[in-house]
Amino acid sequence: MSAKLTFLGHSGFLIDDGATTLAIDPFLTGNPKATMSAEEVRCQFIALTHGHADHMGDALAIARRNDANVIAAFEICNYFEEKGHGNVNPGNPGGRIDTEFGWVALTQAFHSSSFEGRYMGMPCGVVAHIGDKTIYHLGDTTIFRDLELIGEIYRPDLVLVPIGDRFTMGPELATRAAEMIGAPRAVPIHYDTWAPIEQDPAQFAPQGVEVEVMQPGDTLQLD
Repeated sequence: MSAKLTFLGHSGFLIDDGATTLAIDPFLTGNPKATMSAEEVRCQFIALTHGHADHMGDALAIARRNDANVIAAFEICNYFEEKGHGNVNPGNPGGRIDTEFGWVALTQAFHSSSFEGRYMGMPCGVVAHIGDKTIYHLGDTTIFRDLELIGEIYRPDLVLVPIGDRFTMGPELATRAAEMIGAPRAVPIHYDTWAPIEQDPAQFAPQGVEVEVMQPGDTLQLD
């Protein structure tokens, strides 16, 4: 089996194994770099790293329209239930959730998480095993030593690493983080959406890692 990764812009992705599509952090409305509208997204599952608007974004509208199963921190899932969408799969860092396509595990991340002034639980990274591939979306985070342990446990084929600085790691720390995780391929994310997080992705250069710089709308085949 294989998986196809489509970049939605900022930190958003669609991952398709030919039978099932998982959306991660689908922020499209209000995203100046997006090439797809929220109405165009078709998926059966949505995973969210945390509650900030530039990550949770269009998740509720997409979930309602597709009756998608939402995998996220307990507090985010509670919010979705209160808004009338009960198809949720709550978890927290360290937990693994089995799905029809494989599984999703939530990991630690160092950030904050709120939406419209409401606490949205712990921020997370998302590890998705789909199409016999394991993809680790770090969410919004800085570098931390346990990235090495996460790499040892899950052995991801691909990592999605924030490089925008200010709110997350910048390219220098992101480079070290990718080297610590040890995945063979990496995609830089969470940069150039707005002026405060403008970065040169060429500065993200982990040794021994193939870097794939994606533009919104680009696809990457994981064979």
